Amino acid sequence: MLAADIATVQAEAMDNHHRARLLAVAAPHAGDWLHALPISNCGLRLDDETIRVAVGYRLGLNICQPHQCPCGTLVDSRGTHGLSCKRSAGRISRHHHLNDLVWRALHRAGVPSTKEPSGLSRTDGKRPDGLTLIPWQSGKNLVWDVTVADTLAASHLPTTARLMGGAAENAHALKEAKYSVLATTYNFIPIACETMGPLSSGALAFFVDLGRRITAVSGDPRESAFLFQRLSIAIQRFNCVCFKGSFVLPNDIDE
Repeated sequence: MLAADIATVQAEAMDNHHRARLLAVAAPHAGDWLHALPISNCGLRLDDETIRVAVGYRLGLNICQPHQCPCGTLVDSRGTHGLSCKRSAGRISRHHHLNDLVWRALHRAGVPSTKEPSGLSRTDGKRPDGLTLIPWQSGKNLVWDVTVADTLAASHLPTTARLMGGAAENAHALKEAKYSVLATTYNFIPIACETMGPLSSGALAFFVDLGRRITAVSGDPRESAFLFQRLSIAIQRFNCVCFKGSFVLPNDIDE
């Protein structure tokens, strides 16, 4: 019965934006932020504005008045432009935060690692986000690289409107191609996720494995759930940061 109701709602979606949104929020772990206990000391508490924006995006509501982004683009009432705006400072801080989340989780699993390892780069000189200092699998060290694709960006809508997590899967494939040289001697895992919550199949498998390894150390069977909640909370928190970045603030106005 529930599956039939979901199919009906998706079939009645008015445009690609809503089709992509409905598919994304139904993805595994996309809504884990809704199940997290709001514990400030654990970084799991979202402020009122972040919750308002997160719920607005999830339900496809109008969350602001149309306005012009500092980049010059007109932002509609859905307010999703900031999620993919190249001038949004939130995108950089989001990347660093997610990378730190992975690094800390690896250490909790007893796997020492380093961020942005020197002497390890792809053909264009860019370095991956991290490297484990001991073997991860099959005698090879793990190399990871975090990337976040905007589910609702115009360039991704043709894919995300028909394929759950389509933007994350495309980002995953692009990262694999860029780091193909490193993949011959390391276990390379792109950690690709989307602004609306979906993870690529490779990233999903990685976090499941990582959660299992943390459980083996701590003895707590809930470690995987906690890990996915922290990830989901981080995505929602920085979605709000990116949203706010689409407004011209007083400090941005020349006096």
